[in-house]
Amino acid sequence: MASPRSVPALLLTSLRPEQWTKNLFVFAGLLFGHRLTDPVSIRVAAETFGVFCALSGTVYLFNDIADRHSDRSHPEKSHRPIASGSLSVPVAAGAGLVLGISASAAAFALGSAVGVTALLYLGLLLLYSTSLKHVVIVDVLCIAAGFVLRTVGGSVAIGVPVSNWLVICTTLLALFLALAKRRHEIVSLAEGAVSHRRILGEYSPYFVDQMVSVVTASSLVAYALYTISPDTTARAGTDRLPLTIPFVLYGIFRYLYLVHQKQGGGNPSTLVLTDRPLLACIALWALTAGLLLYTPLGH
Repeated sequence: MASPRSVPALLLTSLRPEQWTKNLFVFAGLLFGHRLTDPVSIRVAAETFGVFCALSGTVYLFNDIADRHSDRSHPEKSHRPIASGSLSVPVAAGAGLVLGISASAAAFALGSAVGVTALLYLGLLLLYSTSLKHVVIVDVLCIAAGFVLRTVGGSVAIGVPVSNWLVICTTLLALFLALAKRRHEIVSLAEGAVSHRRILGEYSPYFVDQMVSVVTASSLVAYALYTISPDTTARAGTDRLPLTIPFVLYGIFRYLYLVHQKQGGGNPSTLVLTDRPLLACIALWALTAGLLLYTPLGH
């Protein structure tokens, strides 16, 4: 028989560190704002990443508190510390309150713009956890907004202007991931989908597939236009960013393959980290973009 886990260990599990890869969007401004060689910007971006990891952990705690009853009917979520009863609600709520206040204070220490962005992120995602996730379409839009605020937070922290293209591409990519997750939930839970989460009854695989098709096409077009935009060329100092388009194409198609053929997509972070071809594609995209932006090869 396994020994009971300590409260700190249960709290760490509830913070879902395996999901913190989503906060890597914080570094978008660092890469595309030509600050990757600036030690100060790297340090500030890393600190901002830490702030958003703490904020997202806070959201996960309160989300698990709100969903603890429905999570008990889910084959995987029922094992979460709060849903299983291993971690008490008062302890989780107290830890979430302390962590949220501390992370918000740290955000303001990085600058007022970062602090305001952090509060918007925390407020929106807490509102999502309590009510907005029960509103069809608005639920996935809230998830996408969370990714955009991560990107904005990372950019304003290092003083990089937030381009419209960055917001558009981030929004579409986040919508793509959120809709793929909704599809996985509907298909994997089947008849039990509605009992687990009421909002899933408002969706169907066909409806979600239609939205995924729109978002997929829009994402590819938006990224392609971004790479050839005169504004992007002027800011990046290179007109060769279209060379990264094949990686984006493969990455999206590979993800769709995993969702439709392998029934993946329930956990985007895990899927990205465990699928070697997808992980290699992302690494090659980042390497290519870095070479084009920071070496003579791009000029």
